[in-house]
Amino acid sequence: MSLHTGSVEKEDLVLAGTRVRLESLSHRHVEGLVAAAAADPSLYQWSPVPQGKAEATTYVDTALAWRDADTAVPFAIVRVDDGVVIGSTRFWNLERWSWPQGHARHGRSGPDGCEIGYTWLARSAIRTAANTEAKLLMLTHAFETWQVLRVCFHTDARNQRSRAALERVGGKFEGTLRAHRMAADYIPRDSMRFSIVAAEWPDVKQRLSCLLNHAYVADVEDGVELGDVQDVVNLLGQVEELEFTCLIANRSKAAH
Repeated sequence: MSLHTGSVEKEDLVLAGTRVRLESLSHRHVEGLVAAAAADPSLYQWSPVPQGKAEATTYVDTALAWRDADTAVPFAIVRVDDGVVIGSTRFWNLERWSWPQGHARHGRSGPDGCEIGYTWLARSAIRTAANTEAKLLMLTHAFETWQVLRVCFHTDARNQRSRAALERVGGKFEGTLRAHRMAADYIPRDSMRFSIVAAEWPDVKQRLSCLLNHAYVADVEDGVELGDVQDVVNLLGQVEELEFTCLIANRSKAAH
């Protein structure tokens, strides 16, 4: 089946959550990316993360070139409570399939499939709700706005933390692609491929919501700084709603 890319949102797309906001990546984020990556460079053994202003500027330039070519939608991950950049991620490898005239999907502007990758976080955001919420925001947009048929992920076969994270959010392991891409350490890496298809999305969304619930609770218990008392009230209200949703889902599964 032939593929070609289609036009999607470019400069103004913002995906907003409770803890993080995904802002369309631009040069205004360069300084924030530099600060986020500098906190602990040892985290990025397997990921291409820019170090210093020159590398961050090139990183953004490349991402914007891909965006302008309609092959990627890159984001800065921004912490909601203080506006600090804590990482980056992107949709890429956007695919629009050549559906025949008369088919229900013919002529769509959105992609039929995509990949989520180039995701990295600052040390301060590791083991918080940030990654789970970012994935939930992106997958919701992909499956419910673009109505894609598949989202895939690739990770260096040596990156055990990333592999565990993808399995945790509901990605299905498809296999290992040998000598698939250049690794961050400039060798031909083996990539482990995971995917989520449209039919699996409702269960994956429920799973992510439950994981986010637990992450919210952990953030509160660990003393994550919130703006004021109303922030705490709002957060706990969302946790209560998610707990109820998870409870209903678990009971439904048990009944079957």
